[in-house]
Amino acid sequence: MQPQIRRVGIGLVVAFLAVFLQLNYVQIIAAERIAGNNANVRSLLQEYAIKRGDIVTVDGQRVAFSQPTGGRLRHRRIYPGGELYGHITGFYSILYGTTRVEDSFNDQLLGTSGVITMQDIQDRFLGSGEKGDDVRLTVHSQLQETARAALGANEGAVVALDPRSGDIKAMWSNPSYDPTPLASHEGDAAKEYYNSLDPKSQDSPLVPRSTLRSYPPGSTFKIVTAAAALESGRYTPTSVFPDPQALDLPQTTDDLTNFTNTACTSAGQIDLATAITISCDTTFADLGLKIYPQLTETSEGFGFNEPIPFDIASEPSNFPEVPDDQLPLRAFAGIGQGDVAATPLQMALVAAAVANDGDVPRPRLVREVISPSGGIVDRFPPETIGSPMSPETADQLTDMMVSVVADPEGTGTAAALGDVAVAGKTGTAQTVEGANPHTWFICFAPADDPQIAVAVIVENGGTFGSEATGGAVAAPIARQVMEADREISGW
Repeated sequence: MQPQIRRVGIGLVVAFLAVFLQLNYVQIIAAERIAGNNANVRSLLQEYAIKRGDIVTVDGQRVAFSQPTGGRLRHRRIYPGGELYGHITGFYSILYGTTRVEDSFNDQLLGTSGVITMQDIQDRFLGSGEKGDDVRLTVHSQLQETARAALGANEGAVVALDPRSGDIKAMWSNPSYDPTPLASHEGDAAKEYYNSLDPKSQDSPLVPRSTLRSYPPGSTFKIVTAAAALESGRYTPTSVFPDPQALDLPQTTDDLTNFTNTACTSAGQIDLATAITISCDTTFADLGLKIYPQLTETSEGFGFNEPIPFDIASEPSNFPEVPDDQLPLRAFAGIGQGDVAATPLQMALVAAAVANDGDVPRPRLVREVISPSGGIVDRFPPETIGSPMSPETADQLTDMMVSVVADPEGTGTAAALGDVAVAGKTGTAQTVEGANPHTWFICFAPADDPQIAVAVIVENGGTFGSEATGGAVAAPIARQVMEADREISGW
């Protein structure tokens, strides 16, 4: 009898050990994997039981909030601004996950960021339910609406920021989309809307032109080339260059011509300041050949060739590495063509760096995180992400950019604000053969006390088509944004 009892006892011990090991495996080793399994509905129900925090503009407009449903999934996300903020908030979807601010600040919005507030303690003891933290944007609702209205039906983007702090004041891309249908708990409806947005296309409304599309920056890049020239110590604003009808390109029989297919002046020579004012291609192509190493260093100081540290995903802008046996590409790089590519966000930072005494501000889309009880959980101070030039160089570039707008011969006169000096630069960028050029304008104002920096791109010239220029198409859009910010901020 004793051997039988012993065998039963051993069997029970083995069974208890097996159960113990399985429990430990499930609760400790495999807990995270099991919780993250798409088939595990429990974690989904727990997440949707939380009243996700609001996303609000700097002036208090709610652009995302959670609405009770009365169903198993207790809350549904609503985006009252529709397409106006789609590329900023992103979406929170059962089927398609999270994007943009909804993704970058997911933990804070769910209240799971690890920061414990008095509201959290109150909720747990009194059973008042779980609530996430609110996220306050840097974007101003009126300026965002102005950016949309100014761009109109044109495809492209507008980025406006405070050059001192890096706070994004407005960021609009057209086309856009409404995130609310994607947040629907009705799977078929969400799928139908998602598929209507042509999600696999680079031209999909889901892809923000402001941060995830790069373009040849054209003549707006001449600000970077001029900064490199001045920083090299070899040139000043009064340095004189030949002014040919066409620049002979080395290693080839081809020439590089100006936009007008003529010399920029009738004097046979041109100084650097004038070359900026009237946007002379041959001058900056010549500089691309002469100071290419310095130009590479300076462009990277502005943020090219690296991801911009930003609250949401952005595509790195590109300044190409051009070998010695392809010198013509260095000439094209000097005028922002060839393989140079930049996002509107990047070009807004170029303008902001000039305005900010040579320092590139870190762009911010979120100002602070706020607990359900109204306390500040987190706040994000200004930072600098690069210093491509000295304050002296920035001052010299400011004077030259003011001439672009103020001089009757300048290319950016359509951005003038009357009694306020505007510093700007136009760009008309050639694209693929047979396509109309993209039109650009970058600027900041007031020139002597900068409050706002703006970058505008209108794809393929908008309604102007092949006759489009940055001065005619993009500069008036930037002016409307600056005028609105002046009224809002009182500068």
